[in-house]
Amino acid sequence: MTNPRYTPLALSLPATVPFVGPETQERQRGAPFVARLGANESVFGPSPRAIEAMAATDIWMYGDPENHDLRHALADHHGVSPENIVVGEGIDGLLGYLVRLLVGPGDAVVTSDGAYPTFNYHVVGFGGVLHKVPYRNDHEDPAALFDKAAEVAAKLIYLANPDNPMGSWHSGADIVEAMEALPQGCLLVLDEAYVECAPDGTAAPVSPNDPRVIRMRTFSKVYGMAGARVGYAIGAPGLIAAFNKVRNHFGMNRAAQAGALAALQDVVWLSQVQTQISAARERIAQIARENGLDPLPSATNFVAIDCGRDGTFAKAVLESLVDQGVFVRMPFAPPQNRCIRVSCGKAADLDAFAAALPKALEAAKA
Repeated sequence: MTNPRYTPLALSLPATVPFVGPETQERQRGAPFVARLGANESVFGPSPRAIEAMAATDIWMYGDPENHDLRHALADHHGVSPENIVVGEGIDGLLGYLVRLLVGPGDAVVTSDGAYPTFNYHVVGFGGVLHKVPYRNDHEDPAALFDKAAEVAAKLIYLANPDNPMGSWHSGADIVEAMEALPQGCLLVLDEAYVECAPDGTAAPVSPNDPRVIRMRTFSKVYGMAGARVGYAIGAPGLIAAFNKVRNHFGMNRAAQAGALAALQDVVWLSQVQTQISAARERIAQIARENGLDPLPSATNFVAIDCGRDGTFAKAVLESLVDQGVFVRMPFAPPQNRCIRVSCGKAADLDAFAAALPKALEAAKA
């Protein structure tokens, strides 16, 4: 009997999951959460039209491997060509394909210290070398990212705008201006997962045919379809076509395709959810201030709350909230880990958070 002959790279990697899901925590605590406010899902749910479309799907059939209808609808929505659009299993899946296309053992990749960890997971999984720069005033720092990329001859730069986990953002015009310093041969991965939550002017006004950048979007946030796993990218046709070399052509299930198409067409529901998110952000900020804490400005469907001390204190606040049945998360790198991150919720969710936070702060101080 012999064991599988793993690659040296696979042997060097830990068998970890980037996120500890709320389901895992519920199993550990032996009870469901009262309020699920940690995963930045939309508790407001998807469009009723999306639900109807998914329910009516002939799920016994494979999804269209070309994602034809959804790609063409997205192209019309953004005023681009279908050749500028690739659809995949959430932004996470698309990041994995992109890294597979461009990153080999030893290749340099630049990101921010404390930014979205799933991107890092893919880079390390393909043998890339991560180089990190710090946040600046709780914002990702495009100038520092581009300077580091030039220093290490990076193939990729990851930048989220708006940012997760801080909720901060840059204007799209500022991103485009900063791109003047993008090194030759380096691709900017611009993660715009939360852009539908953000003020006008946040989306970067770049040409879809600009070979220097690929923009990532998702149906997991404002569109309320996180469990369906539908993401897409906008980029130059050559890069988009290259995804067909490595992507799982049957990775998109038929119900998810139908639901995303219906959701995209329901602009009334989208507007309603955007209004609910704005109100929930205000309520979270109010709860924070009532407890002597500082909420950070947010252009996302969550609010980062400065707990006023260090990461150890913030973690104690988080653990007490979890013990009380309120699921939240926190940034994992200092100094951003002085905060907890609270997703937008319905009134009952935020009532539960409001009741639990004073007790959590008291427990953390003790």
